[in-house]
Amino acid sequence: MKNLAIISAVLLTFLIVGCNDKPDSELGHNEESTTSETMGEDQDGHNEGGHEEEGGHEEKEGVVEISKQQAETIGLETKILETRNLGNNIKVTGTLELFPQDKANISPFVGGNVSSIKVVPGDNVRKGQVLAYIEHPDIIAIQQEYQEKNDELVFLKQDFERKQTLYDKGVSSGKEFQMAQSKFRSTTSSVNGLKSKLRLLGLNSSKVAEGEIYSAVPITTPLSGYVGKVMVSLGDYVAPQTQMFSISDNSKIYVNFKVYEKDIKQIKEGQQIYFSTASKPDELLKATVRSVGQTFESDPKSIEVLADIENKDKDLLPGMYVEGRIVQGGKSGFAVPEQAIVKEGEQSYIFIVSEDENPDQNKMKYKRIPVSTGVNDLGFVEVNLPTGTSENVKIVTNGAYTLSSEMVKGELEHGH
Repeated sequence: MKNLAIISAVLLTFLIVGCNDKPDSELGHNEESTTSETMGEDQDGHNEGGHEEEGGHEEKEGVVEISKQQAETIGLETKILETRNLGNNIKVTGTLELFPQDKANISPFVGGNVSSIKVVPGDNVRKGQVLAYIEHPDIIAIQQEYQEKNDELVFLKQDFERKQTLYDKGVSSGKEFQMAQSKFRSTTSSVNGLKSKLRLLGLNSSKVAEGEIYSAVPITTPLSGYVGKVMVSLGDYVAPQTQMFSISDNSKIYVNFKVYEKDIKQIKEGQQIYFSTASKPDELLKATVRSVGQTFESDPKSIEVLADIENKDKDLLPGMYVEGRIVQGGKSGFAVPEQAIVKEGEQSYIFIVSEDENPDQNKMKYKRIPVSTGVNDLGFVEVNLPTGTSENVKIVTNGAYTLSSEMVKGELEHGH
């Protein structure tokens, strides 16, 4: 019995040990395989999801897309890349002016009351056109005097001719002939003087001589141009030489530049000047130096340089302030307006219209490209384009910073 108990204990011990070793090994292998498969599935699933997300993002780097309505809302403007003359030139300022013979301040030769006004400020008028009428009893009196003197002259002429004939024949005395001659000449002078007055007043002396009387005289313009000011109203009494209207011929406008003393020696007749106005800062106009002044102005210490505008624009008006530069061997290069440049740190960018093979009629694409900048002159910046960029590209001249903001916004949304 004792031996049987010992044998049973030994068998029981081997049985327990064998059972514990086998399940542990099998369990460990199964858990490792299961974990590895699960992680592989998770990893593959994550990668596939990541690839799908990347494949679903259609935007290209550096390209922003907006609708045409958005472009209109932000006032986006584009323009073909231009070549301009840029360089270290003489910077000048000035004003647009008219020569004295191209403007007129109109006043009457006789006093009278305004009976009619035919124009308003801004009207385009032709030389000789009636601007107003004035009337006064003195105007009628001049016509009556002319008629009387003219009739008297007819009689005196006949009397002079008759007495001259008698004097030549020795029938009439020399005294009678001389008196008739004196009255005829003095009356002729009076008639001619009155006739000139009627001409200055704009009245037809021939019709007045025939008995017609005008109650009012016309006020006309001596040149074609635009009405600047109307300084009278109906019924106003206007004394002689009182200004009633101002007329200017803006087609003959020129530029009066102020050049400082240090730059005088560099100015010569015939030099080219490029200038811009506040109303159109992006548009360069061209002028040629006409004359260089010979006297200094005290404040500031400068001389006047007059220049004829070569490409006249009807929008140019006398009194406009201009900024310009006188060309001194400048260089030619690609240039864009300052507002077309977008700065990010030390790098400068511009936006160009992106050509699409399958364009959407309601969408516009713009590509941001890096550029290096050079001379900054009169609101324009010299740019050097990346290699391979077409020289006929359209650049965004207004709204570049808004496009840049839209691009950043799109990148943030995509990253999120």
